[in-house]
Amino acid sequence: DEVVKVLRSDFLTQGPAVVAFEKDIAEKVSARFSIAFNSATSALHVACKALNVEEQDIVWTSPISFVASANCARYLGAKIDFVDIDIATGLISVEELTKKLEQAKKSDSLPKALIAVHLAGASCNMEAIRKLSLKYNFSVIEDASHAIGGKYQGDYVGCCKYSDVTVFSFHPVKIITSGEGGIAVTNDSSIENTMRKLCSHGIEKNNEKFIYKTTKPWIYEQQLLGYNYRMTDIHAALGSSQLKKVDRFIQKRHQIYEIYREELQNKYIRFLEIERDVYSSLHLAVILLESTLTNNHEKIFNYLRSCGVGVQLHYSPIHLQPYYRDLGFKEGDFPRSEIYSNTAISIPIYPGLQRQEQSFICEKILSGITQFYDK
Repeated sequence: DEVVKVLRSDFLTQGPAVVAFEKDIAEKVSARFSIAFNSATSALHVACKALNVEEQDIVWTSPISFVASANCARYLGAKIDFVDIDIATGLISVEELTKKLEQAKKSDSLPKALIAVHLAGASCNMEAIRKLSLKYNFSVIEDASHAIGGKYQGDYVGCCKYSDVTVFSFHPVKIITSGEGGIAVTNDSSIENTMRKLCSHGIEKNNEKFIYKTTKPWIYEQQLLGYNYRMTDIHAALGSSQLKKVDRFIQKRHQIYEIYREELQNKYIRFLEIERDVYSSLHLAVILLESTLTNNHEKIFNYLRSCGVGVQLHYSPIHLQPYYRDLGFKEGDFPRSEIYSNTAISIPIYPGLQRQEQSFICEKILSGITQFYDK
């Protein structure tokens, strides 16, 4: 209905629905500013640009993420590197980050920015990351593509208490969707101003902010070399409608997740751990196979799919993708991430999942483990 209203209105793009969606998101997460984009990838790219990431700068992120978390820095000519994960949570390891920063300081190779990825909807240890960022002088972007509606230390992910920018994704597979789209939130007015201009060709329309003052009402200024990354009102209307349901969606995901944890109590599998001060949005439900099953990871995965269970791997390590291998990365560089990708299976979790379907999924997971254990 909200989309139809836009289709019948005077604006299909650059109209009031985008402004309303930005306001809705900012209010939801308690951030000062919100800028809508045509994708989370675009938002990550512009966030890096707004934080002055340039050619030959260094940006770090997690190997266990979608490739966009690293590509956004490469678009600007920056060098990318990775921080290995905590195998229990799947998130960037603060221990590994601390060690890597100490080494980087000695070799004069500290990062310009860190992109912390909230895998599966659970926040990284942002307080610890912020303390390190202040000590070593790097910016922090939260890639919260999975985490809209999640909380850290009682605050919504996106409040930017411990980061410069947070980015959400509204791709159709995410918690809520705008069809395609993403949003960046920040509490820094300078970052917001730069990101907003970069989102739309680098153009400034507010004559009070013009470099060359004029009274002519039709003038706009291109002040930066920007991009056409705008979200349409059609997408924004759908996003605002979905946002009203986000808490209900997440509550249902938690109910489904608890059933999984009860029915899949098995010594050969475990779930990703969620820290006590984190309320995960549970975008993903990830099980990890015990090490003795590693050799049968693919067999169990294929067995589940053959039974009609829509499993997936989130993710193959970015550093082992051909493009990043060509940059010099290789197997063994981030061993925890590689172990994770050889043991992880994402199992179905979405609000419409029925109880009998969930029981079927659990039955097939347990039978798959029994069938392939030690073979």
